[in-house]
Amino acid sequence: MAIVLFTDFGAQDPYVGQVKAVLERDAPGTPVIDLLHDFPAYAVKPAAHLLAALAPQFVQGSVFVAVVDPGVGSARAAVAVQADGYRFVGPDNGLISVFAARARDARAWRIAWTPDILSASFHGRDLFAPVAARLATGRTPEGWLVPLQALSVDFGAGDLGEVIYVDHYGNAMTGLRAIDAPREAELVVAGRRLRYQRVFSDAHEGVPFWYENSQGLVEIAMNRASAARALGVDVGTPVAWAA
Repeated sequence: MAIVLFTDFGAQDPYVGQVKAVLERDAPGTPVIDLLHDFPAYAVKPAAHLLAALAPQFVQGSVFVAVVDPGVGSARAAVAVQADGYRFVGPDNGLISVFAARARDARAWRIAWTPDILSASFHGRDLFAPVAARLATGRTPEGWLVPLQALSVDFGAGDLGEVIYVDHYGNAMTGLRAIDAPREAELVVAGRRLRYQRVFSDAHEGVPFWYENSQGLVEIAMNRASAARALGVDVGTPVAWAA
């Protein structure tokens, strides 16, 4: 079991280290895994779909500190969610909702505990990390969590017809799951119709294509080139199956 960090804090800023300092203080010896810290800032809905695709690859019981939180310090609630054996701590802004909506069994709690010192702008360090540490160690004090009937923001279980992440190769993940996508289908993006290829080396260089990536998502790529640059796409670019 581990604590998994999924944020838009940036790997080169001090914020991730500050969160880890709290986790070491409150859950010493618990493994902490950096899943992602360079997600495009503020993009909550694409982040929710990427988190839903990535989380099942971890061992059940893992605790995710999920923070893409442009509303930090506002009236939005802080929540803990347990879904299909995974646990999440983060803002109630939809970030955890896609995974929860797809789960067979999901429960949510409002974080009622308030630390003695709570920065208005850094709930990841001051609120979410301490709660995640208690969940990971099985020592959550009574009264810290209050059951919720439902999350306030719920993006639902469906797919998202947009680019949700671009990696450093220029491959563009989409919010479409590939499991039911016919291999003869064409994907429309940025005015182009892309055909399926099984893997990079099956495609001619310079020709963009779509394939099923290792997370089970439809991804746009090119053989030895940046598909994102060639097509001019970024997070939020619409994608759809050709009629």
